[in-house]
Amino acid sequence: MYQCASGAFKSRKESGVFDMASPILGSGVVNREISFCRVYSKEAKDKLEKIFLKNRISYFVEWQERSFLSRLFGTREKNVFTIRINDADIERATELVQGMENVKLRKQDTARSEN
Repeated sequence: MYQCASGAFKSRKESGVFDMASPILGSGVVNREISFCRVYSKEAKDKLEKIFLKNRISYFVEWQERSFLSRLFGTREKNVFTIRINDADIERATELVQGMENVKLRKQDTARSEN
């Protein structure tokens, strides 16, 4: 609702005020994003991020939540990260990541069926 010059309140449609097209955010995965690999250490994640940035591969890092008790009692659980990339970058990313320690590639058939 907007207040016009006369003091009356009008809806956006009545007042002629329109927003620019706003994106519709859903729970779906955008741009054919897939789970590419799991990383089991912070150092390996940092190294993987540098490789992807250098080679212009966009990515998203999902942190696996640690349980409340492990945080409370300070148990030394490994950090686990899931790296998601665009489906179009699979081949190039696979070549770059081959042989890295603490990185486990996902089977691409499994990763695609998740979406």
